[in-house]
Amino acid sequence: MGATRELTDDEGHPVRLGEVRRIVSLVPSLTEAVAVTAPGLLAGATDWCTHPAGLDVPRIGGTKNPDVPRILALRPDLVIANEEENRAPDLAALRAGGAAVWTTRIRDLDQALHSLRRLLVDACRLPRPDWLAAARQSWAEVPGPAAAVGAVVPIWRRPWMVLGADTFAADLLRRLGVTVLTAGHPGRYPSVPLPELLESGAELLALPDEPYRFTDTDGPDAFPGLPYALLSGRHLTWYGPSLAEAPAVLTAQLAARR
Repeated sequence: MGATRELTDDEGHPVRLGEVRRIVSLVPSLTEAVAVTAPGLLAGATDWCTHPAGLDVPRIGGTKNPDVPRILALRPDLVIANEEENRAPDLAALRAGGAAVWTTRIRDLDQALHSLRRLLVDACRLPRPDWLAAARQSWAEVPGPAAAVGAVVPIWRRPWMVLGADTFAADLLRRLGVTVLTAGHPGRYPSVPLPELLESGAELLALPDEPYRFTDTDGPDAFPGLPYALLSGRHLTWYGPSLAEAPAVLTAQLAARR
């Protein structure tokens, strides 16, 4: 058994850790990050954790409604969460039950790479994963765009909700030459009336397949005549192993606009 250490997570919460041998993840992208890096550590994950394929661990409910008693019964050495994905009362209940909870806070690519290293290397004491180095290199090789394309990027329909400022996805798109035109609205995921979106002057409609699953027949119909691109939500919004291939995947999808 290693000595107990006290670290702070991305939110500044103190986290007391010994040897980390059992992890419960409340975030699909963090689940993938742990499962690919050290699969034997993962002791539980949410119902929404779909990667890697064939993941076979106990399920503990959703990101917004985790089964706290079930998680505590799994006796995790560490529960990993995200301040945007998970609710503060659930994390507080886990801490009150004696669980060590590590909360990530990610707003852009640089924060994601730093946060993942702190979680995996500093907190879990794992070697730096090859995929993390590959992700950093892949994004470093993205050429600066010759000219930015102004886009509307919905994430929900009925009501229309879009990417705003200070979001991880908007930062990735910026690096790929796409300017999110609704970044000036209050809030990170503002609700904007459709007529205002239609009058935004957008040159492109970028439609991810999560959290709302936009398709060729659901989304473009509301923006007649506007070129659109269907994007992989996992590559646009997940911070984990998918980051290594995200520049190539998203660049190809943006180029294949309809």
